[in-house]
Amino acid sequence: MPDLLIELFSEEIPARMQKRASDDLKKLVTDGLVEAGLTYSGAAAFSTPRRLALSVEGLTAESQATREERKGPKVGAPDKAIEGFLRGAGVTRDDLEVRDDKKGQVYFAVIEKPGRLAADIIAEVLEGAIRNFPWPKSMRWGDGPLKWVRPLHSILCITSDEAGAQVVPLDVDGITSSNTTRGHRFLAPDTITVTGFDDYEAKLKRAHVILRADERAEMIWHEATNQAFALGLEVVEDRGLLAEVAGLVEWPVVLLGKIDDDFLGLPPEVLQTSMKEHQKFFSVRNPKSNRIERFVTVANMETADNGATILAGNQKVLSARLADAKFFWENDLRTVKTVGLEGMGASLADVTFHNKLGSQADRIKRIEALAREIAPAVGAKPDLAAEAARICKADLSSEMVYEFPELQGLMGRYYAEAAGHDDGVPAACQEHYSPLGPSDDVPTAPVSVAVALADKIDTLTGFWAIDEKPTGSKDPFALRRAALGVIRLVLENSVTLSAVDHLSEQLVRHARWMGGSWKLFELQDAGEGMTRWHPAMTVISGDEVVEEPFSMVEVRRLFENGELAFDDEGKLRLPELGELTNDLLSFLHDRLKVFLKDKGIRHDIIDACIAMPGNDDLTLLVKRAEALAATLATDDGENLIQGFKRANNILTQAEEKDGVEYSYGADIKFAEDDAEKALFSALDAADAKIAPAMKNEDFSTAMTAMAALRGPIDAFFTDVQVNADSEILRRNRLNLLSRIRNICLSVADLTKIEG
Repeated sequence: MPDLLIELFSEEIPARMQKRASDDLKKLVTDGLVEAGLTYSGAAAFSTPRRLALSVEGLTAESQATREERKGPKVGAPDKAIEGFLRGAGVTRDDLEVRDDKKGQVYFAVIEKPGRLAADIIAEVLEGAIRNFPWPKSMRWGDGPLKWVRPLHSILCITSDEAGAQVVPLDVDGITSSNTTRGHRFLAPDTITVTGFDDYEAKLKRAHVILRADERAEMIWHEATNQAFALGLEVVEDRGLLAEVAGLVEWPVVLLGKIDDDFLGLPPEVLQTSMKEHQKFFSVRNPKSNRIERFVTVANMETADNGATILAGNQKVLSARLADAKFFWENDLRTVKTVGLEGMGASLADVTFHNKLGSQADRIKRIEALAREIAPAVGAKPDLAAEAARICKADLSSEMVYEFPELQGLMGRYYAEAAGHDDGVPAACQEHYSPLGPSDDVPTAPVSVAVALADKIDTLTGFWAIDEKPTGSKDPFALRRAALGVIRLVLENSVTLSAVDHLSEQLVRHARWMGGSWKLFELQDAGEGMTRWHPAMTVISGDEVVEEPFSMVEVRRLFENGELAFDDEGKLRLPELGELTNDLLSFLHDRLKVFLKDKGIRHDIIDACIAMPGNDDLTLLVKRAEALAATLATDDGENLIQGFKRANNILTQAEEKDGVEYSYGADIKFAEDDAEKALFSALDAADAKIAPAMKNEDFSTAMTAMAALRGPIDAFFTDVQVNADSEILRRNRLNLLSRIRNICLSVADLTKIEG
């Protein structure tokens, strides 16, 4: 069984495309071989900046001959039906056989395909893969139609076995296959002849080409850390940059350079970002001072002067880049010290956040108001939360963030410290964007949590208000990420707050934005005791003009009575506030289900808890779900569900049949059976534990007490006939079932539990 080696040799492939391209080559070729009837024992793909390679081991020498019988239309069927069958089967009418079938005679096609040599199949599959390769971007060169990411120079394609190596004949637009490749562009540019994969990899290494990307990355990291360690320094780990640099060189040569003293006063993150983004340099840190003092660059060349010339050129370019960064930093600091962070952020009034939601400055006002309201729930001082919210996005106006957008928030912290802010405000400027994803850290400082929650809630309510909700896989404003951020901030900080209150408050604030301008509303009499919100430049309360007339009492009244309305200009028309709030809360619940599913809590358990009152307090909701999940994981809990469902089904059927509701209380004096009396006692004991436990939000105790009912309920159904001949006994027992249902439903809506 021969082995197959393929190499596609070209000009430099962008580093970001190499891993995907090698995987695509492996899939296209191996899938094509298998589809054509060949099998193999293993395959591996490799990439360097100038080549994609594929090794396939244990390939069958030829495909097996196949014989397939395909049933066709009836004899006498319309000609079009027969012609379609002939085309699909790839046969002629003369090749058809007539056979007897249950419903008469039908045509059969016998399709025989002879076996094919592996070389013929490989050539066909590889040519198809090259011509249809899924590059994100590709180009043409010369006069031919062939497209590749960069000009393709040669194709190495050989099979090898005990008898030796054979070239698989192939010609793609004048590029013919061979058993040769080339080494390093400068250090070993001559032609190399290979006989198999092991020979290929070994000869490439002697020609200064490391074929495996992970080996190149390991070489870079090992040499970089050793050189830094020798000077008492450490390389700042960056796996993404390491993978990228490994894709830029075939023969890594690690060089350690020095940063000019003039730039060592820059924040380390500025140095690191500038060097990474512009130069692909690794940062080298002094662990004692935490300053970035040196850098590591990776060349693709060995030189007579051991890289001194390369290093000097890199340091010259780096100095020019860092001079720009220093200029931005010093200018920003002058602005902060002159006008403060609020002054720096004044230009955000001219920066549109969204044409229906106003400017960035408008958004900051809304975030400030909400952060002040959230602060007590997270243990922050309202004034500090409001202060942090006012300046948290000021760095968006800075020259440094304009140059390096990825530093937003971080630079806000530095500028806040320079402006004299303290008590958690600088940290909030950096952390209010977090968490940005499922693996990102969640802020824990109270001021940071308040501003982060306000920021994300404002985003959600704003886009809900203008009906820009996620649809299917589309989420252009990252609202699912914002919702997950709210969930993680609340849960990981054990925050207890009413989501409905804050969602409603912020939706009302958004309602005051008409056509992107700041317009307030006034309460006006709409007749028949109804009040409506109408646009006005001021808000009137009696004879006094006030700025904030919105109390939650008013909001809840509007919410409950459906009394919120807007003008008829059509600039920004919102649904009724309660409907909008509930829809957004449902969205949060949906994201919570995904979040908890990853933690092993079933969706039906979450649904059973969401159906209970207070479901907008996410922390308590999750505590209830965790307690219910733990209870259902026990035998008592699992069997209790069956007892509850049996009781609920019997009771529901009886109520439908009798047209009455059995909820008026059962009386133990009508109990005849010992199991029936025991159930009365068990329900009394459970009720005495569950009611106070639920009031104290001690869900674990309540669930345990509920699960303890399993035995008495099982015994009751075993020994007692509910639908007794005596109507008095029947009604009493149905009322007893009602007690079971009510007690269980006071803990969670068990009707939503599956199974």
